[in-house]
Amino acid sequence: MIEGIIVGIIAGAIAGWIMRGEGYGFIKNLVLGLFGGCVGGWAFEKMGIEWGGILGSIGTAVVGAVALIWIARRISK
Repeated sequence: MIEGIIVGIIAGAIAGWIMRGEGYGFIKNLVLGLFGGCVGGWAFEKMGIEWGGILGSIGTAVVGAVALIWIARRISK
């Protein structure tokens, strides 16, 4: 549980930095990172990609969070 929260915080912060925009704040970055882990994990599973360890978890969550930010920005326009 704690590991997932830490991964979510890191992934959300990295995704916000990658997508360059106005910051979403600590809580929204956490939520983006947590949901991004789910989205990234699902997408990678469908593509047959498997990352292991904590770096793999962070990478998967970052990819998912970036995808979520991209989708959210397209919807809000």
